[in-house]
Amino acid sequence: MLNSVDFSGRPFHFIGIGGIGMSALAYVLTQQRLPVSGSDLRLSHITQRLQESGAHVFWKQEADNLRFFERDFDYDYGDRALVPGSAHRSVSLPQVICSTAINESNDEYRAAKAMGCPIFHRSDLLAALMQKQQSIAVAGTHGKTTTSSMMGYALLAADIDPTIVVGGEVSAWEGNAHLGSSDWFVAEADESDGSLVKLSPKIGIITNIELDHPDHYSSLDDVVDIFRRFAEQAETVVASADCATIREFIKPDITYAVEVGGEADYTVSEVVYGATGTRALVWERGHRLGILRLSVPGKHNLSNALAVIAAGRQVGASFEALASGLADFEGARRRFESRGFYNGIQFVDDYAHHPSEIKVTLSTACLLKKADRPLGCHVKRVFAIFQPHRYSRIAAFLDDFAQAFKDADEVIVTDVYSAGEIEPPGFSTRAVANEIAAYHPHVQYCSSLEAVSAVLIERLQPGDMALFLGAGNLNRIIPDVMEPFMNAEMQAVQQA
Repeated sequence: MLNSVDFSGRPFHFIGIGGIGMSALAYVLTQQRLPVSGSDLRLSHITQRLQESGAHVFWKQEADNLRFFERDFDYDYGDRALVPGSAHRSVSLPQVICSTAINESNDEYRAAKAMGCPIFHRSDLLAALMQKQQSIAVAGTHGKTTTSSMMGYALLAADIDPTIVVGGEVSAWEGNAHLGSSDWFVAEADESDGSLVKLSPKIGIITNIELDHPDHYSSLDDVVDIFRRFAEQAETVVASADCATIREFIKPDITYAVEVGGEADYTVSEVVYGATGTRALVWERGHRLGILRLSVPGKHNLSNALAVIAAGRQVGASFEALASGLADFEGARRRFESRGFYNGIQFVDDYAHHPSEIKVTLSTACLLKKADRPLGCHVKRVFAIFQPHRYSRIAAFLDDFAQAFKDADEVIVTDVYSAGEIEPPGFSTRAVANEIAAYHPHVQYCSSLEAVSAVLIERLQPGDMALFLGAGNLNRIIPDVMEPFMNAEMQAVQQA
């Protein structure tokens, strides 16, 4: 399968090219000056970047899209655009790339099968790209995007310019992908559909193992099996000794830990957690490496950084270079991302959609409550605004979700973002909010995003943090919620 992906010039067509994982791969191909087209149902800054890179994007998913490269065209590398009407002509249908979300219900997918287009899952393309280089694949139930982004950023700081494909956007490379000049390739390995087993990296990182996708896995045992297979296919496995499941079922070559200490290869001491970052002394197999300073707060980010140091040392980077890069790393989008500070209110966007992730994110928010005027204000109250993601996940972890919000002062719950799942008979998000209310005294249910906006605009006060939690579209309301507070601040400045 891997060898049948053709990089000699045959076009690629992505069904759903605007997706975070699909767009990263499409971008790398355009930067390699390969012909790329794709379809999506909505315009975004991601699809705009792809168009500027030379991809042709259709706004309907239909059969005619697949014949774009049968037309006469010229791929102009000067302005990176496909220009019809030249003497160059493609004689074959494109290789079609799909995510797990694309299936027989999609008209374009059915047309691609009927026309005889080669069809690959996006993980097949990622595996084929990584096979050509020395690769680092970052796997784990939580922390993949941040760790892989950190990894890429630290290697750039160490003058090792890797190709980077991650599931989030990073300002350093202005998106979710970067085409490097070295032989190294850093990628996020997705366990949600089991496709990470297609990868055979030189270095495989496993941050933790937990059941998170009950729509695909029936039990934790199934998840463990997938990670075991991934570990078996990696030349060197770097894994967290803080995770009990890893300790029990995985046999890594290199371990790191921020909690269990002495038995791991890479450890920390003298740790100071603060609102604006962390400071720690890093040890390598009992030998002092030096001081690590992080701009991203929380114990989980220290663990992510320690994984990067462990893998980076295997690549041959010095601790000093890795630590310098990590000190400047400001995080990936939607990972405790500060969206603004207006009228004394902090607005933060986070992708947390699993009970464990929510707990970690709220504990990080608590660091800001304890700090002396972090980020320009003293945080007095944390509003956790939660949009559940997938009915299957809520059903599987309802008890855990109910107890995940203890570090929030106020909780607002809105309707489930289904991610394509069909609502089960009798399901009620209000009932989810009631379950949370059994463990928390201040829970409010809002039946729509518009209702959430209205409640926040009415209730937020100076000293509050509005923390938006979820992997769906909750964050689209953040600008609307911020606007009146931004206007009030501007008006106050003008009147001063």
